[in-house]
Amino acid sequence: MNKSYKTLPLEKNFLAIEKEYSGYDNSKVVILSAPYEKTTSYGKGTAKGPKAILEASHYVEFFDEETEKQVCFEIGIAAIEPMQFSNNTGKKALDLIYKNVNEHIKNGKFVITLGGEHSISTAPIQAHFDNYSDLSILHFDAHSDLREEYEGSKYSHASFAARVAEFTADITQVGIRAQCKEEFEFIKAKGIKTFYAHQMRNEGFDQILIEKILQTLKKNVYITFDVDYFDPSIMPSTGTPEPNGFYWDETMRLLKKVCAERNLVGFDVVELAPRKDYSFPDFMTAKLIYKILNYKF
Repeated sequence: MNKSYKTLPLEKNFLAIEKEYSGYDNSKVVILSAPYEKTTSYGKGTAKGPKAILEASHYVEFFDEETEKQVCFEIGIAAIEPMQFSNNTGKKALDLIYKNVNEHIKNGKFVITLGGEHSISTAPIQAHFDNYSDLSILHFDAHSDLREEYEGSKYSHASFAARVAEFTADITQVGIRAQCKEEFEFIKAKGIKTFYAHQMRNEGFDQILIEKILQTLKKNVYITFDVDYFDPSIMPSTGTPEPNGFYWDETMRLLKKVCAERNLVGFDVVELAPRKDYSFPDFMTAKLIYKILNYKF
C-alpha cells in the first residue's frame, strides 16, 4: 500500500479510538466523510452530518451487549480526513467520491460513506457495483428518489436512485412513503422491489416480512441508508421528515438478518441534518453505524 492516507486523530475520529485501532494500514474498515450539500429542497444542514456523527460516536459504548463483541478493537476503524469538494458539484462531485471509494475498495477495505445529501450515494454504489458481482442495493428511505430530475438537476438528492437505475435495477427499497406518480410508474416499469410503509405496517414488520425482503437480495448487498427512513419522532433531524416511519428494534432485526444471511460489502448513511438543540439523532446515527459493523463482523 504505497499511498499514505490522512486519518483523523482520536479527538475527531469514529468512537475516539486509539491510533492502534484507527490507523489506515491496520484497519479493515474505512469511514469516508462526504459533507456535500447542493440540492436539498426543504430542511438544510446535511453538510454538517458527517462531523456530527463522528462527534456523537465518542459516546457510543465500545462493547455491544447483543453481539457480546468490541468489534472496533477486532477490525480497526480508520476515519479519513473529509473530502473537499470546493467548486465540484453534480457529476464532478460524484466522480471525486467514486475515485476515493474505489481506491479504498481496491485496498481491501470495507468502506462506509457518510453524507451529506443523498445524491452522494450514487458514487459509492457504483464503485461497489464495479468491484462486486452479484450485487443488490438495499435502500432504506422515506422517499423513492427516482425522479429523472428535480428542480432542474439530474444529480438531485431526489434523483440519486434514478441514476443508480441507469446501471442496475437490482434495487430493493424499504420504508417508502412519499413519491410522485412518475416514480410509482418507474418502479413498475423497471421492476424495482419496493416495500411501502403502509403495506409494511398493515402486514406487520415481522419475520415473514423480513424473509420477503431477504428473498429479493442477491449474495452481495450494499446498503444506502437515508435517516428519514426512521419515524420523525426519533429522527427529526433530517430535511424532509415523513410520518409513519420506522423504529429502532424492527430495523435492527432486519439489518441483523441481512448481515447474517448475505454478504454486506459496504454502506452509506446520509441526510442527517444535525440540530444544536437536540443531539439524540446524531448519537442514534452513530450507534446505527456501529450496530451494522457489529452485525457484519
